[in-house]
Amino acid sequence: METNASIIQSFLTYSKSQRIGVLLFFGIIILVQGIYFFADFTTIETNDKEKSKWLALQSSVDSLKLDDKNYKPTIYPFNPNFITDFKGYKLGMSIEEIDRLLVYRKQNKFVNSATEFQAVTKISDSLLKAISPYFKFPDWVNNKKSNFQTFAKNDFSKQEKISVLDINQAMKEDFMKVYGIGDKISDRILEQKEKYGAFVSMEQMNDIWGLSPEVIDKLKSSFVVKSTSNCKKININNASVKELTQFPFFRYQLAKDIVVYRTMNGDITIEDLSKIKGFPAEKIKIIALYLEF
Repeated sequence: METNASIIQSFLTYSKSQRIGVLLFFGIIILVQGIYFFADFTTIETNDKEKSKWLALQSSVDSLKLDDKNYKPTIYPFNPNFITDFKGYKLGMSIEEIDRLLVYRKQNKFVNSATEFQAVTKISDSLLKAISPYFKFPDWVNNKKSNFQTFAKNDFSKQEKISVLDINQAMKEDFMKVYGIGDKISDRILEQKEKYGAFVSMEQMNDIWGLSPEVIDKLKSSFVVKSTSNCKKININNASVKELTQFPFFRYQLAKDIVVYRTMNGDITIEDLSKIKGFPAEKIKIIALYLEF
């Protein structure tokens, strides 16, 4: 009793904060003891048992796979030109062999047979024998010769049959078959032909607005000037200024200069055309075909 009394007496001599600390310490001890006696830990133990059981089962499955000597991974047909690092590894290729193929492909080159594949990669005969049955090349590789013969026979023979049309007999549909000529430009060509009655030279295509040099070249390869009987001609020695201005090549000032030259020098000849002021000398050969002297 004296001992208990002395303990209580000494406890009372502690400061207020010390007494609170002692009480909290005993409270924590009692709480931990209560959790230990009343908490249920069976779930954790069960989970640990199930995990152990699953790991043991998985180990058995892995060992069975390793022991099965007849197990082989399924290989599907593939184009050897597009083997990746992982694909080559699965096939049994070394890193050096895979790198040789990748370097070859970076040059934009293709292997077209099992023999070429071995020559590039340097794989062994045994590995080639094992994987080459799964090589699948495009159909055109296997039928390269026959395809070339068919192409040569069909396509080039068609080109030989292309006929060149008389541009003065051509219809709107004929012009629109030329790449680069649409509805409006074909109408422009026909309107220009109507002014002259007929074209006398393919060089007149240069005067049609909207035609590029490339399209003009295509027109020259598809059309020629044959019939010119319908071309409208003008008598340069009898026509008045007004009549001359109706000719597509002559503006009013040039028509006036022609009449002045004719009045001062008499009848004009083809040699006189270059002497007339403002006459387009670069087009004399074409203009002369529309004139009567």
